[in-house]
Amino acid sequence: MTSLEEARLCVRALTKIKGQNIRLIKIKDISSIADYFVVASGSSKTQVKALADEVESRLDDSGVGVSHIEGYRSDTWILLDYVDVVVHVFSDEARDYYDLERLWQDGEEIDISDILNMPMSELFPSK
Repeated sequence: MTSLEEARLCVRALTKIKGQNIRLIKIKDISSIADYFVVASGSSKTQVKALADEVESRLDDSGVGVSHIEGYRSDTWILLDYVDVVVHVFSDEARDYYDLERLWQDGEEIDISDILNMPMSELFPSK
């Protein structure tokens, strides 16, 4: 699985749990941290955790294990590090405060409208 496929799988997982304001940012050309950042918001502390759990579960099901998790107990910002893809799940307040999109504005935003507009039944079809 390429890093872009991995990132898009993260977006699909976030979409399934109704993540808000999901962004996929290619940072490969401007940083050695990762190839992509996936950024999303949850409307409550419970949803922030559910979004992170869904990403971890879906990637694990695809054979991609998380390298590192930060902030799971904070309920406001959970970071899932997949080495080439880093997923940031924020509460609305934390996202406004940290404003990652501004910090990484030199990155390339990748169009994910095909995923965001996908019917729920097609996000993860039954086996």
